[in-house]
Order: sequence, then structure tokens, then C-alpha cells
Amino acid sequence: MISNEDCFTQKMNFMEIIISTINSKTDITLENYVREKVIKLFNHYKTIIRANVVLREGENGNPENKQCEIRLMIPGYDHFVKKSTDVYEKSISQAVEVLQKILRRKKNRIIAKRYSN
Repeated sequence: MISNEDCFTQKMNFMEIIISTINSKTDITLENYVREKVIKLFNHYKTIIRANVVLREGENGNPENKQCEIRLMIPGYDHFVKKSTDVYEKSISQAVEVLQKILRRKKNRIIAKRYSN
């Protein structure tokens, strides 16, 4: 028999955050910032398997050239958000906010469907 603690531990093992960069280098503080923000998404929706975060620098002439792409992998479908601002932290925060809205809306639809039947 598996206890509730074992189930929770097993479920936590599936959640992973993959951070990659293109055309730029990141330091440990930026990676910690990404992990801190993305973990909030795992708290909203327990079935998220993985979050792929890509940080890249866009064109040099563009003032909003720090891009953040986040792909949430959830069984059955994925969510993808891409944001560009002048600093990575702002791009990350905006992308996470959009994903939180998407997940909240999805959760509300599931709850409404459950009560309508």
C-alpha cells in the first residue's frame, strides 16, 4: 500500500524545469529567478509534467530584445507563451502571468463542467 506521502513524492519527481539560452549567457541568479517564478505554475496546476524555458536575445536594433519562451507540457495538450521586453526578469514575469491566467481559466472550465452535469 502506498501512503499519501509516497504519492506526493512521486508526483514531485515528474515536475521539472528545463532552462536553455540562445545567443546569450545567464548567471545563477537569473536561473534561480526563473525557477522561483515557474514553480508558482506547478502550484496552480498539479498535472504539469515539465516546463521548458528558453531565454534568447533578439535583434540588436530592437529595444525589446530579451525574449522568454515558456512551454508547459501537460498530458493531452501544451501551453506556449512568448514575451519580449528590455530585461529578462520582466519577460519572465509577463510570461508566467499569462500562463497563470490560462491555467486559471482552464481550471474554472473544468469545475464549471463538473457542476453542470
